[in-house]
Amino acid sequence: MKSWQRLLSGPRRVQIAGFAAEADLSLTHVFFDIGGVLGTNGWDREQRARALEKFGVEDEDFEHRHHQVVSEFETGAMSLEEYLDVTVFHTPRLFSREDFELYMLSLSEPNPYSIQVARHAAAAGRVRLMTMNNESAVLNVHRIEHFGLKAIFPTFLSSCWLGVRKPQRAFFERGLGIAQAEPRASLLVDDRDQNLAPAASLGMRTIRFTDPESLARQLAEHGVL
Repeated sequence: MKSWQRLLSGPRRVQIAGFAAEADLSLTHVFFDIGGVLGTNGWDREQRARALEKFGVEDEDFEHRHHQVVSEFETGAMSLEEYLDVTVFHTPRLFSREDFELYMLSLSEPNPYSIQVARHAAAAGRVRLMTMNNESAVLNVHRIEHFGLKAIFPTFLSSCWLGVRKPQRAFFERGLGIAQAEPRASLLVDDRDQNLAPAASLGMRTIRFTDPESLARQLAEHGVL
């Protein structure tokens, strides 16, 4: 058993009204990114490149079209069908829309070790757990189900439902408002510095995710585990 797994399996502190007596009670909310933390990214450069290679779609043209509409796609203003109309099926193809969509979904894989850390944080009950992530609606729903996240997170603050993306400051302001969380009592776990910076500027605490072991150790230092 690894050291961080021993940490998760160790004795837990006595809880009072959902929080631990010895924990840092000023921390009330922890927000997890999904892609790059709890699993692979959903439709980032790597995933797009794999799909384009598999289906023989020209990369430069696709990427140009993708960047024209990705903001609308990930903020709920454009459906998956509309997105694919613009980026892929603007010309006749030898493959079906269904095959392409299914392959898009298949590229999402969970990180079981990070999810284990999040599951233990939820079981400890010392803070409220939510996600803060950029994702299009269809991929987001698929990933929440496929990763088993509904058993851990009661709330998903996702760009497709907030109508704004990280790293925009408005994303964090809206998320904190919905959660009714004070920035200085909130912690963001994310793998990208450009997302952590605006959160920190609002007063949120931050953890830059690198691996599950470091995440478990840092959450313990914050009194979450």
